[in-house]
Amino acid sequence: MLDMETLRSDGEVEAIMTMSQKSIEALGFTEHSRRHSGIVSRWCGDILRSLGMDEETVRLGEIAGYLHDIGNCINRQDHAMSGAVLAYKIVTRLGLTEMQAAQIMAAIGNHDEQFGLPVSDISAALIIADKADVHKSRVKKNIEDVLRANIHDRVNLAAERSFVVADREQGTITLNIEIDTSICSVMDYFEIYFARMSLCRRAAKFLGCRFSLVINGNALI
Repeated sequence: MLDMETLRSDGEVEAIMTMSQKSIEALGFTEHSRRHSGIVSRWCGDILRSLGMDEETVRLGEIAGYLHDIGNCINRQDHAMSGAVLAYKIVTRLGLTEMQAAQIMAAIGNHDEQFGLPVSDISAALIIADKADVHKSRVKKNIEDVLRANIHDRVNLAAERSFVVADREQGTITLNIEIDTSICSVMDYFEIYFARMSLCRRAAKFLGCRFSLVINGNALI
């Protein structure tokens, strides 16, 4: 099985991820670099492991999580689908079987809320892990500009911490977020993330769990 260190140090992966980040920065979007990829990779694996999945499934989830945004190298539009095709080529070159690569391709191709749906355990875990990463460090614009500008950046700027807990015994997957309500309100969060939270609920249901959203210690879903 392909190990994460080999994947992270691969020259092709490095080049594509570097250009992906440059493209995102040029567009003025929130951070989608190795930080985000690493967190999504780890959380995706944690969710699958906590729910009792076998180690191969966990590792495939980690790989999918790390590569899920490489399509931004081509274009932000339809980045999930272009990234899925890129990932299939990369992981087969690095030794995964066609079936393992196909599972990663399906997960990456379905992680975006515009067209994505949970189609496998790996894809469901990836959806939740990706949408859970809300944090002020992802905002790259000047803070004063952010406070005057779009709500998406303000919500990320307000997020002090976010993490996911999957509980197999309780049958729950909980996204916990701590936000500074002087920067944005809880309703601001729902305004931009309603579609994402709906997709997370579908993903958790696919995994046989109930999705819960907790903001500042209060359960909202």
